[in-house]
Amino acid sequence: MQTLQQTHMQHPTMHDPRWQQVLARDVQADGTFFYSVKTTGVYCRPSCGARQARPENVAFHTSCAAAEAAGFRPCKRCKPDQLPLADTAAKVAMACRLIETAETSPSLAQLADHVGVSHFHFHRLFKSVTGLTPKAYASAHRAQRMRQQLGTRMKISDAIYEAGYGSSSRFYESAIQTLGMQPAQYVNGGKQAQIRFALAQCSLGAVLVASSAKGVCAIAIGDDPEPLLHDLQDRFPAAELIGGDADFESLVAMVIAFIEAPKLGLNLPLDVQGTVFQQRVWQALREIPCGSTVTYSELASRIGLPKAVRAVASACAANSLAVAIPCHRVIRQDGSLSGYRWGVARKQALLAKESTD
Repeated sequence: MQTLQQTHMQHPTMHDPRWQQVLARDVQADGTFFYSVKTTGVYCRPSCGARQARPENVAFHTSCAAAEAAGFRPCKRCKPDQLPLADTAAKVAMACRLIETAETSPSLAQLADHVGVSHFHFHRLFKSVTGLTPKAYASAHRAQRMRQQLGTRMKISDAIYEAGYGSSSRFYESAIQTLGMQPAQYVNGGKQAQIRFALAQCSLGAVLVASSAKGVCAIAIGDDPEPLLHDLQDRFPAAELIGGDADFESLVAMVIAFIEAPKLGLNLPLDVQGTVFQQRVWQALREIPCGSTVTYSELASRIGLPKAVRAVASACAANSLAVAIPCHRVIRQDGSLSGYRWGVARKQALLAKESTD
């Protein structure tokens, strides 16, 4: 009568070289094949740290699709249907480079094929790393290039082509959202553009709120109102600055109410202008809950770039929308407060309000 060990030894799985890789939890074998366990109904990577299965219960598959077609679901421990973090970041970086260098924006299918990822998973993977969808990333990159080209006083028609827009009509449809004003106005430093603003006081000092045709483009806090207004004039030297009317004053009141009682929330249309990287950081900042803080390194990890701590700090410093984009919720690794565009004392006060409100 055969023993159980003898039965195991005679099973074909025992003589398959892939079985030895499973026993060794060989990381190098990951991606070359997958194995399923019929008693659990799951399939795994060769390196999975789950309890060793009996060879007679194991089957091998060439792909995730093949394993799932056989009726198995992905293991929740090793997540075989997802790319390892390093591979994910590398493939998303490849996709970003393609978006940035292509004459016209690649389709989702073209991007997925380019990096060798299924169309279904690519969209999710891209957003998990960049914080943006591929379409939003492409739009942000085109907008960045457009601002750079117009900043050199290039002809608008030439800038549209250089920035990668398929046609001038597509650009003009979104010109206000892209630039905050008409292209000709942007080239001339905001000439003929109207920016409404108002100054007020709150417990943190003077507050300036300004809005373009697209949305709120500046929220600044300082000791005195005059320097805040000068900074706004420097940003748009040729724009027409108009004192806010009664409706605009109500918007300012919403900002002040949020400063004094942060848990009320603030939902305003924003005119966010920055590089693709800055927008990724600012979007991640807006996802930090009121009353919570993160470190600069944690914020860098959230956008999929754990080594870009200094660049993340620079993006926080470049934020021109105080409290609406809550860069005050980022602290140092040791828990202390670092520099803040509107003063460390105000950063401390804002965090205190959020923790006690």
